[in-house]
Amino acid sequence: MEKPTIADVAKYAGVSITTVSRVINNNYPVKEETRQKVEEAINALNFKPNYLARSLIGKSTHTIGVVVPSITNLFFPVVVKGIEKVCSQKTFSLFLCDTDGKEESERTQIQNLLEKQVDGILVIDPRYENIENGFYEECAKKIPLVLINGYHRGVRCNFVLNDQEMGTLQAMEYLIKLGHRDIAFLRAKNSYSYDIKEQVYYETLKKHQIPIRKENILVIENGNGLETVELAIQVVQKRLEQEEPPTAIFACNDWMGVGVMQAAKRLGISIPEDLSVIGYDNIVISEISEPKLTTVDQNMYALGKTSARLLLDIIKHPGHGFQKIILDTNLMIRESCTSPKK
Repeated sequence: MEKPTIADVAKYAGVSITTVSRVINNNYPVKEETRQKVEEAINALNFKPNYLARSLIGKSTHTIGVVVPSITNLFFPVVVKGIEKVCSQKTFSLFLCDTDGKEESERTQIQNLLEKQVDGILVIDPRYENIENGFYEECAKKIPLVLINGYHRGVRCNFVLNDQEMGTLQAMEYLIKLGHRDIAFLRAKNSYSYDIKEQVYYETLKKHQIPIRKENILVIENGNGLETVELAIQVVQKRLEQEEPPTAIFACNDWMGVGVMQAAKRLGISIPEDLSVIGYDNIVISEISEPKLTTVDQNMYALGKTSARLLLDIIKHPGHGFQKIILDTNLMIRESCTSPKK
């Protein structure tokens, strides 16, 4: 059976081909009654628009580029799922690119997407270097672009951000309220997200007149890849074996938090009785770990959906200036934190 054409849809609905085209492209007012007839015809005939042909005529490929630093970090796939949900409803397809957290790869992937003539680009956790050097500001002049998290102060780009300052403050205040005064901070290198969290860590300790111990700043090489847990285990185990170990550890993401719990387990340290642990992101691993990990929920799915909606709006209505949307965080109290032993 031959595939139905736009002419078949027009005949079925009793309208012109031009009217069907207007409904499909949503680029010209059509009476609601007429629109319903066309949509019913499209569904009845199982008509699929030829987006390749449309791209040659209307300069639209109905594709979106999505750039992530690591597909193995469960934070990013959930964000992408939110993006895909919104885009699929508007019949946009995704090109997914993994940069392995490298700024050169990030620039290369963006260039590849531009050559594929995608209609817009979403970048999750963009590298600070590529924002600071003006790369993304130049990209935003060429194509609809939304950056998800990342350095944003004074940057002329569209952003959707989690309130990471508030999320970190919620976590730190919770640990301090439990009675902790010796709190370690676990992060990875070269991340604006972790820089924000570290700054709030310092500010919160200072506000509560708690001394800052440099040995409690724990840094691993990579916080997004599969090796994150093992890297965290090594650094944390070394710290816990030293004199006067911390009573609590704030980890900048949940994979690091799992690494903290694994390090404690290897040393026979009980969580939360001997060591409290709090993570960040609220990925699925935090709910199935033993004990369940207290963490900060970034509402990743909403982050993806909000970003996709913003990008599609920019594609449809260009030239309205740059926007910055900030989403709230929520502290998820589970089983990995308690008051320190006296």
